Amino acid sequence: MWIKFILMLAGAYLLGSIPAAYLAVKWFKGVDIRKLGTGVTGSSNVARTTSKWLAVPVALFDMGKSMLAFWIAGFIGLSVGQQMAVGFMAIIGHDYPVFIGFRGGKGMITSLGVITMASPLMGVIILAIAYVPGLIRQMAVGVFVALLSLPLWSWFGYRWLNIDAEARLPVTIGLVFVTVLAFVKRLIGPRVALSRNVPTGELLFNRWLFDRDIRDRKAWIDRRTA
Repeated sequence: MWIKFILMLAGAYLLGSIPAAYLAVKWFKGVDIRKLGTGVTGSSNVARTTSKWLAVPVALFDMGKSMLAFWIAGFIGLSVGQQMAVGFMAIIGHDYPVFIGFRGGKGMITSLGVITMASPLMGVIILAIAYVPGLIRQMAVGVFVALLSLPLWSWFGYRWLNIDAEARLPVTIGLVFVTVLAFVKRLIGPRVALSRNVPTGELLFNRWLFDRDIRDRKAWIDRRTA
């Protein structure tokens, strides 16, 4: 069983590493997505800088790869905790893909795949929390709230979310790791020209809450990445 688990971890990482955004933009637009907008290889950057229609299959693929890894882990008989670990490795693969120099996306859509596999209803709730503020162009804040609340949903609402009592702890621990990784991805990274003179405390706060270095959203998403 441990051999299966280790192989699944490695396979999930490689599956997660498939850079759908990079490949789609390269194939259909002939450019490197890492040199456009925020430089992130995710569906949001594809939608902002190239095509909203192209972003749809990219998002579905990024979500599907973690769901597939999670499903295969369950199909071969791994425990819920191991399934969560396998899904988490797919997220790591998306964030740090081996195929394009470990420079990947933020992993939000890929994380949603793991959340949905743990509980479809929880996936819907988290998606709503994240996207409703997007109606007023504050999706980053919505994602911030969704991430903070994520482990609380599985721990306190496990019955309502149809999570087995025995799965409550491993699912919650797995979601804590998902939340921590997401915030780490927000906080780390070098400064860019726009944030060169932003104080460190303000920089970290902006990254933590708004997922960008500066308060000006338009200036941030319209910048070109060197």
